Formats: sequence, structure tokens, C-alpha cells
Amino acid sequence: MTMRPIRIIGDPVLRTPCEPVTSFDADLRALVADLMDTLLGAPGRAGVAAPQIGVSAQVFVYDADGHRGHLINPTLELSEELQDDDEGCLSIPGLYFPTPRAMHATAHGFDQHGQPLTISGSGFLARALQHETDHLQGRLYADTLRGDTRRRALREIRAGRFHSPSRGL
Repeated sequence: MTMRPIRIIGDPVLRTPCEPVTSFDADLRALVADLMDTLLGAPGRAGVAAPQIGVSAQVFVYDADGHRGHLINPTLELSEELQDDDEGCLSIPGLYFPTPRAMHATAHGFDQHGQPLTISGSGFLARALQHETDHLQGRLYADTLRGDTRRRALREIRAGRFHSPSRGL
């Protein structure tokens, strides 16, 4: 088992759009295994994206609403219907804010062997798919916040009020 350390906000890899995966080889399968070990290595985790462990590749793993897997080079189709639940992130540990997301999401991409893969979900699974795909584009959930919620989040981030990165998406 290879549980990798989670990169915390301030690390430039979290703000850099990832490169698309072009080689579906043993190195990619090892990355997927490390991501899954990192996801499952601590309780309460719903997803881990490659940049969160310092790798600039469009790959993430998820474990949400009874669905577990991985996705490579994802694209999203989102519903217009919204949800506005609290969201957290392993890379901004201990902070949770109401974050608007689409209620339904369908993600298209590939598995670790290069086979096409589609994942559809609602509620928490849709939130996780959106959250992890954002990571691959160099965005954090705090970037989606607006108004007073955004101001409060930014104040707490600047103050460094983080806790252990064991929970979050």
C-alpha cells in the first residue's frame, strides 16, 4: 500500500491545469493504485486527484454514495438543477463551506487501460465528480464560492486555520 501525502493549498501544483494522459501503461496503473491507496488509507475521504499527490495528470479516484472507481481525462455534462451543501477538500483541511454544484453530473473519460468510461450520479456523487474534475483544471472548491461565503473562506485560508487532512473530497 502506497499512501501518498496530500498537497496543501499554496502548493503550485494545485493551481496548475494538468496534462491529459496519453500513455495507458504500467506507470499510469501504478498512479491509479497510489491514488486509490491514498483515498482509502484514511476514513471519510470521497476523492483524490493526481495533483493532490503532486502529479500533473488528468486522473482522479472517488468513493462516493456507494460508487468507487477512477477516471482519466474527464469531461463533464452538468444539470441546470443545483445543490448547495457543505463541501470540504483534503487540500484545504478542516474547512467546510456551502458550495453550489450541479445536482446531476455525467463524467466521460477513460479507465486505466484506455477503455471509454462514463459515470453518472446525483447528489454527493455528482459533487465529487465536479470537485475532482476541478482539481485537474487547477481549481479548488473555494474558487467557486461567492459573496460573504467566499470572503469568510478566504479569511480562514489566509489565517491558515487548517486541521489534519483526513476528511473532505
